[in-house]
Amino acid sequence: MGRNRIAFLALSSTLALIAAQPAWAQDQAAEPAAEAEEIIVTGFRQSLTQALEEKRNEAAAIDVIKAEDIGKFPDSNLAESMQRIPGIALARGDGGEGRNISVRGLGPGFTRVRINGMEGTSQTGSSDIYGAGNNGRSFDFNVFPTEIFSSLAVRKTPSADVEEGSLGATVDLTAPKPFDTAEDFVLSATARGIYNELSKKVDPRASLLVSKKFGDGMFGVLGSIAYQKRNIREVGYSGVDILPTNVNGGLCSPIGYAPQNPANNPAKGADALNCSTGNPRTGTVSAYETIQNLRRADAPNIAGSGAFLPRIPRYVNSEQDQERIAGTLTLQFNPDDDTDISLDMLYSRFDVTRRDNYIAGLSFARSIANNGQPMVSVRDVEFDENGSLVYGLFDGVDVRSEGLVDHFVSTFKQANLNFRHRFNDSLELSGLVGLNQSVWDGKKRLQTFMDVIDSDNFSIDFRNGGTVPTIGFGFDVSDPNAFTYAPGRADGTVLGGFSFQGKPSKNTTDNVMGELNLTWTASDAFKIKVGGQYRESEFLSTFLRPFNADTAVRALPAGTTLADITRQIEGVGKLWGHGAPNSWAAIDPDKWADAFGFDDVRYCGVECGGGRARVREEIKSAYIMGQFDLTDMVGIGLRGDVGVRYIRTDMKSSGYIPVAPPAGVTSPTNLVGQYAEAFNGYDDWLPSANIVIEPIDNVLIRLSGAKVMARPELGLLTPTSGVNPITRVGNVNNPFLDPIRANTFDAAIEWYFQPGALLSVAFFYKDIKSFIQTINSQIPFNQLGLPNALLENSNTLPTELFNVSQPFNTPGGPLKGIELNAQVPLTFLPGFLSNFGVLANYTHVTSEIEYCLASVAGECTVSTTADLVGLSPNTASGTLYYEDDKFSIRGTINYRDRFIRGIPASQGSDLQGNAPTVYVDASASYNITDDIKLILEAQNLTDEQNRLYIDSVRQDTLFETRIGRTFSAGINVQF
Repeated sequence: MGRNRIAFLALSSTLALIAAQPAWAQDQAAEPAAEAEEIIVTGFRQSLTQALEEKRNEAAAIDVIKAEDIGKFPDSNLAESMQRIPGIALARGDGGEGRNISVRGLGPGFTRVRINGMEGTSQTGSSDIYGAGNNGRSFDFNVFPTEIFSSLAVRKTPSADVEEGSLGATVDLTAPKPFDTAEDFVLSATARGIYNELSKKVDPRASLLVSKKFGDGMFGVLGSIAYQKRNIREVGYSGVDILPTNVNGGLCSPIGYAPQNPANNPAKGADALNCSTGNPRTGTVSAYETIQNLRRADAPNIAGSGAFLPRIPRYVNSEQDQERIAGTLTLQFNPDDDTDISLDMLYSRFDVTRRDNYIAGLSFARSIANNGQPMVSVRDVEFDENGSLVYGLFDGVDVRSEGLVDHFVSTFKQANLNFRHRFNDSLELSGLVGLNQSVWDGKKRLQTFMDVIDSDNFSIDFRNGGTVPTIGFGFDVSDPNAFTYAPGRADGTVLGGFSFQGKPSKNTTDNVMGELNLTWTASDAFKIKVGGQYRESEFLSTFLRPFNADTAVRALPAGTTLADITRQIEGVGKLWGHGAPNSWAAIDPDKWADAFGFDDVRYCGVECGGGRARVREEIKSAYIMGQFDLTDMVGIGLRGDVGVRYIRTDMKSSGYIPVAPPAGVTSPTNLVGQYAEAFNGYDDWLPSANIVIEPIDNVLIRLSGAKVMARPELGLLTPTSGVNPITRVGNVNNPFLDPIRANTFDAAIEWYFQPGALLSVAFFYKDIKSFIQTINSQIPFNQLGLPNALLENSNTLPTELFNVSQPFNTPGGPLKGIELNAQVPLTFLPGFLSNFGVLANYTHVTSEIEYCLASVAGECTVSTTADLVGLSPNTASGTLYYEDDKFSIRGTINYRDRFIRGIPASQGSDLQGNAPTVYVDASASYNITDDIKLILEAQNLTDEQNRLYIDSVRQDTLFETRIGRTFSAGINVQF
């Protein structure tokens, strides 16, 4: 049975158990919720009950996760916590750690996050396969440890008094405050050790929270701090891209084959007998013609257009050292029930050093200019019926051992003053003033590599029936002396080298916000709420560039060999299998830097081709909203809110298009590059309504309708452009993008059939009026209007085609779905079985967006209809838990269906996708005393592996890795 069906079977079993509940238990339905009391959260079951009360009492559709105990959030990662909420799918990053979320099919860019009531931005780095550095509005939850928050709420339907900017949801993260608990003094400390079966290290994680009230209970101070150090290892396979053989100029034809490829070229040594200098034509006619005869239906006259090869087939070893430290400090003044003033401060720092190593076949990623694919002979080859490679044996393949060191630090800091005062029974004033800053500081991204030129007997073998191949390199990859590191040859041959890859770089987002709200209670049945808000956000992105003289590849110093500056990457074959070598030689970046003196590399900014871009948004808004509760007037429960919000957005963006300084320049010159500036502005009126009907006790019917909007990603708004001459990819941004706008409708039925229990079904529909899509075009570099200086040191010609992308506003489409949710404490069962409980949810979403796959002169020539990027048609979660006075244990299974990661994809492929995943986690705790608790946790118990693929039909693997199981054990002490 496939693991992708496990979640559905688990949910089916859960719902069957609920359906079998005795009728007498259903008769014990809960009475309507009483006035909320101050509750001290003491366990998982109590946290579920408290969260359910908040959901029930809200007019809008909202889901809440509460801390089990003060300082004890129920999961190790905020994004992973939200998997239990219906409609939320988790996007994982490096090491399998939860990074951001999509809500009801809408990706991370459509979700707003507020921290203590103020909108925040959180950005981290990542490997390229997971999107590299975040320079948009998507919120990366892995910046924060969970211990500094006490509540997480996901608001799925808008109200006029909640600021705009979300199509998916607004997520509220709330740090604890002194008056959250009735106790005058609280101290909670937790210490854990964390072990991962791949990294094989025990890492520390600890937190401390102290809360104290003073002055007869009018003043309170709460401080918390959390620290985590973690070592992560990830091993696997990457194809980088899958391309038809014609893209890079075909392969080397056998001796005597006509037409000859490549043609005679004395500079490169190509003639009737040789593919290149010292590289004889060894291919067979049968293998070569197999490739030539495979042609796509949309390219029937192009030989090899239907034969697909991995662009850079390689084994992957990725290791990370992570360090998180965060803290909160809250000063609260609460002299009476009518006044509450708090100053909330929060800080978090996430420091990551990632070391990636690859052993790869490189020739399939290169054209003839780089002595690439046309210099490769094919001796044997097999493809399946869709053109996917099954087996290939090649000669003349360049092999590379590549290393990448990426060091970044993400910091977030915020201070905000919240106040509320009730003047009398009719009038209340509340507000917030605050500022925060998010900084993603990419301190280093150094690539080093050494090469083997024209390796024979290179093989790629998928015949084992799996989704990843066995790669044979044709020589002993553990022998450093088999590789070369030297300046390139005049014919374009690369013999090793390095790259700084646009680092150091930094993204800084500063937010300032002030809001004021006035509530007038006209009667027990009706309130009017009015308010206004001012927000200012400034995004600044910069990167430095090393001096030209410091980027030249130099020969090894006299007396130095590759053995002196290399190390061995060990254990991948044992941990991953699939024919991976147990060891391969790789440049040691520290030894390399010492040998060449590269710790003294000189950097400069826009004056020598660095980049700088800025986006400044000023947002002014005002709203009016009526809140009503007509229960006493109409005889059934009837409450809700109706209102409208007006927003004015003004945007200014500016930036430099970086250009390399002229060849031979060894120090900064006058400004190099093109400066651009742009202005944009727009108005929005956003009406919204939420209605809750309770026709019979404990059954709620929710109806909601609204207009919503989400602003474009920040990185798309900078008026900059650029190219990567190695991969021949270019981009041109668009500062005049309009927001994505939609009309939404939600309906739900909720049955609170016993205390702490819920069965519900919800339907949602979003008519997305406009969308933002990046459209790709094949354009020669010399037609982009960019200087040829961008191609320096790349061996790429100005006449070569570049895949150029630019974002545009395009028509949207409908999105609709259904959510099923169950929360059932099994208290109706006899004896100890009454301590069990289940949580289960399932969401099905469909959408229809027309994507432009290719364009000419701005006009779409090829289009397709598909789901939204990031939308999983099916997501599900199930939790079974047990809890008594001493012992608590629970297991959770999360299923996410396949989803699109990018569309369009490379030539001949319609999309990039992510295969379905099933993750299983568990946790347990035991109370030794009332104040001391032991904790055990485990993540990814089934050793799930994530796979990215390209093309909806072929589904060729782009990336598949193993992250292993993670276990932690700890102790919590609380007074």
